[in-house]
Parts: sequence; C-alpha cells; structure tokens
Amino acid sequence: MYYLKNNTSSQDHNIVVYLNDIGKDDIIKEIYKGLYAKQKFLSPKFFYDKKGTELFEMITQLEEYYPNRTEKSILLNIVEKLNFKFENSTIIELGSGDSSKISMLFKQIPKELLSSINYFATDISISAIEKSIANLSQEFPLKNIKGIAIDFFYQLNKIPQKENRLFCFFGSTIGNFKFLELAKFMLVLGNEMNKGDSLLLGLDMMKEISIIEKAYNDKKGVTAEFNKNILNVVNKLIKSDFNTHDFFHYAFFNKQKSRIEMHLKALKDLEINSELK
Repeated sequence: MYYLKNNTSSQDHNIVVYLNDIGKDDIIKEIYKGLYAKQKFLSPKFFYDKKGTELFEMITQLEEYYPNRTEKSILLNIVEKLNFKFENSTIIELGSGDSSKISMLFKQIPKELLSSINYFATDISISAIEKSIANLSQEFPLKNIKGIAIDFFYQLNKIPQKENRLFCFFGSTIGNFKFLELAKFMLVLGNEMNKGDSLLLGLDMMKEISIIEKAYNDKKGVTAEFNKNILNVVNKLIKSDFNTHDFFHYAFFNKQKSRIEMHLKALKDLEINSELK
C-alpha cells in the first residue's frame, strides 16, 4: 500500500512514483476523519495494498461478478466504434491494475500503429503497475510503456502533457466516488484534458437488484475478505488494532442513492486503539 515505506518506490525504472508527494500526515487525517464520523467511512483507495490488489483480481474472475465480463464483451470491438486517431497517440489508463482490458484494445489496433503509441499506466498500487507493464511489454510493440504511481483523485496533473491523448477509465471505478467527489474529479479531469483529448469511460447500468447484490456477496467470500482487508491496511497506517474477525461484510443496493454499498458491521461493541492518538 502506498504511504508505507516499503511501497513508495519501485525498482522498475519505467515507473515514476509520486505518492510520496502526498504527506503521510494528510493521509492519517483522512483516515481519522472517516473513523470519527457519525456514519464511519474509509476511502476505497485503502483497499489496494498488495493483498487487496490480489483479492480484487480474484473477484474479477468470480461467476457472480458480471461487471468484468460485461465490460470485456463491450471492449471486444471497441476500436472501430471510437472516433479517435491512434497514430502517434498517447493512451493513459486510470487504474491499471488489470492489464487484460487495455490489452483487448491494443489487440484491435494495427501493428504498424502500435509502434507509434505511448502508453501510461496509472494506479495507486505500485505492484499492480509493475505487473501490468511487464505483461504489456512482452505482448505489444508500443513506442513507450511507462507507469505512474499516483492518487489520481489528487495528482492528475502528474500525467504527461502530450497531444492526442485517450484517457481510459474502466471497471466502473468511478462509482467509488461520492457524488460531490465525483463532480470534483470530473471537473479536475476535464481541466487536465486538452482540446482533442478523448475519454473512454466504463459505467454500469441499472439492472435487477438481485444481480447487483450477488456480484458483491459471492459464495466463496472473496469480496468479504477484500472488504475486511482494508482494516489491515488502516492498522499499518495509523498503528491501530482492528481485528477483522470482529466484523462481517455487508453489501447492499441503496435504492435511494442508486448505488451498491459495501459496509463492515461490528459483531459487538468495540474500542479501537491507535498509537498515533
């Protein structure tokens, strides 16, 4: 997880890490703000330490998790539907933990054009970027394949300024934002994009609530483990003593806000200690 000393750098010279630019004190304040709120919350970005990244990869392969399969079926023939000139372009993937989707796009681009394309993988997880660019480097003869480790809610300005850029934001990741956060993010992204840039955005559509809820309550319990793992990340960051066994995973579709929500509900009254408080 970023902000931990062992995960704020990469041995891969093709990856630039900007996570250190965000002060650890600010991150700690962000966590405490959520924990002291009446309706407690933690940012989804804290899911993605190494274990969390691995668990999410497992989730995308689950029978119940339809978003991954559905999006891939759309991406199968996406290039011919895009009004975008790929020659001498720059493709920027926001949240590049899973290289399989961007690979589907690259496979549809003629090889003679691939060699003119710059690709930047951005993610909050350095291990995810390392894996992604390693896979892509072996498969596609792109002009450049680089990684940028950023918190793209705060650090979109670290993305290189190039002409003719295609921003790819897959996986319905945008659904992780609260309404005001989403409005702010889209405003910042719009300001960072130049005239002629394009955005390819993945969004889920409304469907039967039972289908949505099953996707986040899988029979194998992988999503539950993924949800609980956020407490392990928080323990490392604020030196707290959350025990994942004291909570159960609770995911449901909030009809009023038209969104899926994941909660952790305590099994008993708890007092949590932190060495930083």
